[in-house]
Amino acid sequence: MTAQTIRDLLPSAAGRAVIVRSDLNVPLNDGKVTDDGRIRASLPVITDLARAGAKVIVLAHLGRPNGTVVPQYSLAPVAQRMTELTDISVTLAEDVTGISAQDKAAQLEDGQILLIENVRFDARETSNDDAERAVLATEFAALAGPDGAYVNDAFGAVHRKHASVYDIASLLPSYQGALVATELNVLDRLIVDPHRPYTVVLGGSKVSDKLAVIDNLLDRADTLLIGGGMAFTFLKAQGHDVASSLLEEDQIPVVKDYLRRSEAGAANIVIPTDVIVAEAFSADAAHAVVDANAMASGPGGSDGLGLDIGPATAKLYSQHIEASSTVFWNGPMGVFEMENFAGGTYAVAKALTNVQGLSVVGGGDSAAAVRALGFADEDYGHISTGGGASLEYLEGKALPGIDALAR
Repeated sequence: MTAQTIRDLLPSAAGRAVIVRSDLNVPLNDGKVTDDGRIRASLPVITDLARAGAKVIVLAHLGRPNGTVVPQYSLAPVAQRMTELTDISVTLAEDVTGISAQDKAAQLEDGQILLIENVRFDARETSNDDAERAVLATEFAALAGPDGAYVNDAFGAVHRKHASVYDIASLLPSYQGALVATELNVLDRLIVDPHRPYTVVLGGSKVSDKLAVIDNLLDRADTLLIGGGMAFTFLKAQGHDVASSLLEEDQIPVVKDYLRRSEAGAANIVIPTDVIVAEAFSADAAHAVVDANAMASGPGGSDGLGLDIGPATAKLYSQHIEASSTVFWNGPMGVFEMENFAGGTYAVAKALTNVQGLSVVGGGDSAAAVRALGFADEDYGHISTGGGASLEYLEGKALPGIDALAR
């Protein structure tokens, strides 16, 4: 069964309460939104519904408050930023399904927007107990009333079997949001007959976070470029001394198998030839570029830490990327938040802007990195709003939030 989309809903939206599950999980600092990319990506569906005359009730989460009210995870700064980015005022309910949410939902007029407080303030949202989630989903649906509808536009949450993502879809007429539809379309282009050469760039801290996606893409891509903390497990698997760099010893056998598959004809796995090693995990720590096979000779000796790919590796990776017709990137190449260790991530981000084809930045830290390093969303073919969801889709896993819309 194919899910209905927001295009099917808009003609009948006037006068109806429409619950929209959005992904507004943005970084905050001192109560201010520091990267509004997910808010900007979510607003088109919300404002389209409001301008069509719907009473829009937005559900979203922020961080992991673990079922308790944690003020630092309030969506108040998000409501403020939403109002700044659109000409429609956004009201914030002070609770999830309590008196404030009920009263404000009942008072909502056509064309207005109500943002419900962080749904993860209620432990039932993420409960493993189906019955507990179902009760909360029923309370969400009640906010919309008997003629309500539900739109899932939170691609960053569709891999979660949560009350506001999965259970509510069986209680109201349900629709797929435009952002979710776009994400699925782009990701399908990465796994179904991608234009070649096809390069996948993987970084981040842990190999274990990327095992399934490596396993699935190893036979689909032409080249895998490995960076970030996970690169040191690959280097160790090849027999290199990685000093005190981040290492997952238990994943070395798995990585060795990937390298064997690569040599046997799967995607070409490319790992760093040089590394920036620092004597400590600090922005101003002494650091130097060393060959990947001589990391213990760098600052800190055997206590040294690899915090970025080196310039030769960055140049090599850039060449691979720019020669490709399809590129998917997930995970920074180093500790990009520190200027001395941002060079590798910057080089990859820059190279992706020169791709003559489809360039996809896979959400999460990668999306934050390109913006922090001065690049615009428009510089890329697509910036995903869902790091974890993107990876699980590329792993070939079913996404509960997507499946729920087609029930």
